[in-house]
Amino acid sequence: MSDVQEASVVQEENVVPEVLSSKDEAAKLNALIAYGLMVVGMFTGVLWIVGAVWAMVKKSDAQGTVFEDHYTNITKTFWWGLGLSILGFILAFVVVGYFLLLAVWIWSIYKIVKGLAKITSNKAYNS
Repeated sequence: MSDVQEASVVQEENVVPEVLSSKDEAAKLNALIAYGLMVVGMFTGVLWIVGAVWAMVKKSDAQGTVFEDHYTNITKTFWWGLGLSILGFILAFVVVGYFLLLAVWIWSIYKIVKGLAKITSNKAYNS
């Protein structure tokens, strides 16, 4: 297979059909709700947890859809963010924790914005 043919095959695999199935639409909507809750939760805290729980509960409904890996992104961002934030709070007594907390916050923003950009373009997170 030539390089041009391989490139077109790879491109075709990442293309989402123009019309989404009802299961895809529901998976997209639930992921958008989770992302939205997490965005607001970055400033309130509580909704961050609600968004992650929403994604964990709805993940099984999204299996087999294009948007399935968005749920993995949301839950991984939550758990890593929670763990590193706890570590940051502990290390805040020696000032290094503040830098860790800032880095976790920026990293979380990046992961959520990337997810929102992909899902609003009807793409999988890892596409």
